[in-house]
Amino acid sequence: MEILALNPPGSEKDIEAINARLETLDPDAAKSVETCYQCGKCTAGCPAADQMEFPPNQIIRLVQIGQVNVALKSVGIWRCVSCETCSTRCPQKVNIAGVMNTLRLMARERGIQPADREADMFHQAFLQNVRMFGRLFEPMLVGIYNMRSMHLFHDADKGPLLLSKGKLPLFPTSSDSARVRRLFKKALESK
Repeated sequence: MEILALNPPGSEKDIEAINARLETLDPDAAKSVETCYQCGKCTAGCPAADQMEFPPNQIIRLVQIGQVNVALKSVGIWRCVSCETCSTRCPQKVNIAGVMNTLRLMARERGIQPADREADMFHQAFLQNVRMFGRLFEPMLVGIYNMRSMHLFHDADKGPLLLSKGKLPLFPTSSDSARVRRLFKKALESK
């Protein structure tokens, strides 16, 4: 087992950058990662915690001790499903889901390859789908993801049953997709 140094040189800047990004995401909800006292409620409620080598509370702890580079290379930040259960359960109101998202963005900016390539492909397909239709259109999401991941016919056998029960739409439902595209544009410009 590798022993991690506490607050290696330069880690203060990483922690400040994470807190600054959280402040931009939601000034009211942003709380410094330093306020986390490791109660574990976030991890207890996380539906993906068993798929992570470092569950949410440990990711926060890595950030607290300045081991941001270890967190950036972890599978956990890519397997986070952004359900925000962790943030909701946090008694200190730390925006844990925002920290996970910020770590993913920092990893991309630093050229660190996603530790879970398929989870990253799904995130990208999901965002592309919402950007195109203004909301989620599941058949297109599955199609884009299956093509990118080379699982071309994965779950294809489930399609007819879902269609027959009215659980899978043939066409996207109407939404204000132009408004959503403007939001995406604004978010990308503010980077």
